[in-house]
Amino acid sequence: MGRSSRRRSGPGKAPPSPREQVLTIDYVGHRGDGVARNGDKSIFVPGTLAGETVRVEVSGDRGRLIEVLQTASDRIDPFCPHFGTCGGCTSQQMTDIAYRSWKQGIVEAALRHRGLSADVAPLLDAHGLGRRRATLHARRSGAGWTVGYAEARSHRVFDLVTCPILAHDLAYAPAIVHELATLIARIDRFDAQITATDSGLDLHLIDVPEPDLGGRTAFAAIADRLDLARIAIDGETIVERRTPRIIMGEAAVAPPPGAFLQATAAGEQALADLVLTHLGTARRVADLFCGLGPFALRLAAAASVYAADSEPASIAALTRAARAAPKLRPMHAEIRDLFTRPLQGAELQRFDGVVFDPPRAGAEMQARALAAANVPLIVAVSCDAATFARDTAILIGGGYRLDRVATIDQFKWSPHIEIVGLLRNGA
Repeated sequence: MGRSSRRRSGPGKAPPSPREQVLTIDYVGHRGDGVARNGDKSIFVPGTLAGETVRVEVSGDRGRLIEVLQTASDRIDPFCPHFGTCGGCTSQQMTDIAYRSWKQGIVEAALRHRGLSADVAPLLDAHGLGRRRATLHARRSGAGWTVGYAEARSHRVFDLVTCPILAHDLAYAPAIVHELATLIARIDRFDAQITATDSGLDLHLIDVPEPDLGGRTAFAAIADRLDLARIAIDGETIVERRTPRIIMGEAAVAPPPGAFLQATAAGEQALADLVLTHLGTARRVADLFCGLGPFALRLAAAASVYAADSEPASIAALTRAARAAPKLRPMHAEIRDLFTRPLQGAELQRFDGVVFDPPRAGAEMQARALAAANVPLIVAVSCDAATFARDTAILIGGGYRLDRVATIDQFKWSPHIEIVGLLRNGA
């Protein structure tokens, strides 16, 4: 057989060499990077603003900022010493007005892409006292450890000194992880999720070997010395001095290790206030993708609630919290994968209102089932503008009308945004 004449581009093909260029930034994209046109392609340059002339090192479609030659009037000095290195915040260089316009524009552009027109309310600042959860990466470095966040567009971890967007209770989170790292042998890396709860700091270590009796004793000693509520490893509680608790309305939830939680307490409250306002007249409500129940537990003060989520531990925590809150109406919580088994026709007909708050992938199948039902009120909550617009378009195609869209900013200075939409059945 003759050799194929097709040219092969093997995996070892070297990327193009970086080259220096002067570019003008046209706009800020939905990920927070400035976007410049270079011939027929776009170059994405982090840390830049619309209208700026910049000198960059270009490699492929990415540009590394070298110098701002002409500065936009919207530029301010970032307040964090790690900005530009850290892969978290993308927009500390923007004035408040420019920042709000950019973030609201992310939602407006996603709706337009789906052919939808809606008034998007001004951005609501829900940073509050700061982020109540942080995930820190620990990497062995020589005889010690590097503890911090990943660098921008890199798997490298930099040593974090301080993170000004965290709640005060998490100010010493890097130091705590450094201490815990001294107890960990046989591995070179792990992650630590630290949550500030109403009863103290809750630590969840990920990809860490199960400790022996001596290791558990050492963890217990550190928990005592640092006044930690709990230490868990890969979902298993190792030390619990106090049960971690989060107050949600009239209830107190004990979150299982690693359970999803809204980024800020102010963000959770802002989202819940909107859901309660929109569903205030409903007396039979479904909370889909309910998690630990930040909506369900508040709605149950005035309505009977059905709650569903695929995480058994979260449903168990929600059920315990509801039973321990005597002022709440009866609640039925079910373990159910709504991606593969969404609520359908007859199941939905019994509700006056439905709220759904899926992960970033959205809830396409559940939205299609809702579009075919006649639920009077639907509240769509989302952390992704594109999937929010897609799911909303499905509902509108089924006869619903989009009344209101709110934007909530609990992930401040990042591209992430929370969205709440109220839809009414037009039937």
